Amino acid sequence: MPVERISKGFKDISMSFEVNPINEDLISVKDRTAIARSIRNLVLTVPGERFFNPDLGSRVSELLFDVMDDISGATIRDEIDETITKYEPRVRLQSVLVKPNYETHEYDVTITYDIVGIDVLSQQLNFALQSTR
Repeated sequence: MPVERISKGFKDISMSFEVNPINEDLISVKDRTAIARSIRNLVLTVPGERFFNPDLGSRVSELLFDVMDDISGATIRDEIDETITKYEPRVRLQSVLVKPNYETHEYDVTITYDIVGIDVLSQQLNFALQSTR
């Protein structure tokens, strides 16, 4: 079982790489926003995409091309669960729901988690996954 960290906050660099006009440093995102972006990026990163960490990421992008049904949704759910548990130590995952939306040809994803080391309510991240051709 992983050791829980006690922290005062989390801070990541914004992926827009915009510069703060006052101090000319990169803009950062903090706490809940930083962790939500990290989770979404982990799910959408393809293994091998990061140069110095080729195992980082999930197979979700390739799973989106399988036949859309509840079984594929369960496989995507398991992949998301495994990826977040393995690569995001700042959260304690509560649930991952993946529901196929047959009308829009996408999966609606809801991830519920607690942030380790910060006294905030459980967080929920919602997004849609759609195969791109």
